[in-house]
Amino acid sequence: MEEKSISSDYVYRGKILDVRLETIMLPEGKTGQREIVDHGDSIVVVPVDKDNQIVLVKQYRKALEAFLLEAPAGGIEEDETPNDAALRELQEEIGYTSDSIEYMGGFWIAPGFCNEYMHSYIARDLIESQLPPDEDESIEIVSVPISEIPDLIRSGEIEDAKSISALLMALNLFGLSL
Repeated sequence: MEEKSISSDYVYRGKILDVRLETIMLPEGKTGQREIVDHGDSIVVVPVDKDNQIVLVKQYRKALEAFLLEAPAGGIEEDETPNDAALRELQEEIGYTSDSIEYMGGFWIAPGFCNEYMHSYIARDLIESQLPPDEDESIEIVSVPISEIPDLIRSGEIEDAKSISALLMALNLFGLSL
């Protein structure tokens, strides 16, 4: 039972996202409205070093007024594949690239109101390779033994959905779980 769009109006256009108001026809004939965030696809990477440490980033998230411990992630630039974006983000955020990057799967970030799809990768065999970081990011690198990841998720020290999703996929590859 699809919802048919009657009209679509952009109420905001920004650098990384747009917001549109959709007037829709519900299956039973009533009209309604949907606020939709248009956001390009993105990537998240679980970097694993030679000592089976997961390399995470700690950064301030203004929307939450808090620091979060996260897996490296970012947007996919125009004319860039998800794999290329994953390698670029590794270099920008943690100063490494990988000769062994593997696609783990993907997921919708917030399908109730946003059309962003995130591609998830695991990167092994890390090689030092730094690209200039984004000018508006301040990142601290934090390495954590893979065996501690389940406790960090359970305790709420890792609490953003993209990192939890990607880390759970990676734990599965190592035969671990929550």
